Amino acid sequence: MPFFSIVIPLYNKENFVQNTLKSVLNQTFQDFEVIVVDDGSTDKSAEKVKEFNNPKINYFRIENQGVSTARNIGIQKSKANYICFLDADDYWYPYFLEEMHSYILLYPEQKVFACAIEFQIENKIIPSVYSIEKKGNHQIIDYFESSLKQSALWSSSSVFEKSVFEKSGVFNPKYQAGEDTDLWVRVGLNFPVVFIWKIGARYVFDRNSLSFNRKKIVSKANFQEYSEYEKQNPKLKKFLDYNRFSLAIESKISRDKKYFSEIRNQIDEKNLPLRKRILLQLPSELLIFLIKLKRILAKIGIGNSVFK
Repeated sequence: MPFFSIVIPLYNKENFVQNTLKSVLNQTFQDFEVIVVDDGSTDKSAEKVKEFNNPKINYFRIENQGVSTARNIGIQKSKANYICFLDADDYWYPYFLEEMHSYILLYPEQKVFACAIEFQIENKIIPSVYSIEKKGNHQIIDYFESSLKQSALWSSSSVFEKSVFEKSGVFNPKYQAGEDTDLWVRVGLNFPVVFIWKIGARYVFDRNSLSFNRKKIVSKANFQEYSEYEKQNPKLKKFLDYNRFSLAIESKISRDKKYFSEIRNQIDEKNLPLRKRILLQLPSELLIFLIKLKRILAKIGIGNSVFK
């Protein structure tokens, strides 16, 4: 039985998936299996995967059902006790699995492990910024408190003991976006996170992805199912309000006044810094300009918080 199962959901990533797979096969720790779940790709993604002809890579094709279903099928097919996810356009440094293995041995009682990440915007590499103070090479953290700037859990930088999914559930297929954050909330309610400050993964940002499609926005996780939990957990409430802020901004940009009002009414604005409260007041045209400006500045290295 392999030590790690690496689940890669795949949909139309013919220009990226080989680099992603190479970053896995080049790991210094080699006790793993790769489970590629092709979610009905219509390009040459399948051909790119099969070119490797590597016994570690297990390829499965399904009808297009979304990334949540693809990841859940990967969990079902996994043989290892520890599961990693890696998006088909992201990248691991060669030491990623070795680092994770060493901390799993160091903390055998812990179930959730994650490392810091960096973003690639065209040719610019930007380290992520987190909302906690660094206190060493690693620390055991509360997920909600640590994820106000960037999520301490990321789909391509985290490792989960399989029992985590038995207690917290799996990805919810009804969400077309935000499905990972929805799961991280359930994980954060049940488990602390061993967070490693060494950057082990890279998120490759698509510069053409600035899209505010109303249908996709309203199908995002809106966290209503956690309303009772957040009444008892101020850290969760603040975390959810930060995420609702992002939803509110996206709905305003898509000019969906009704959904904007619905989401904004769920936010306790005392949880937001003044800057975010001001942004909620701005017209959509100005918000679009500011987001584009922010990404331009991030590209040239001014400002690190790319997405929030």
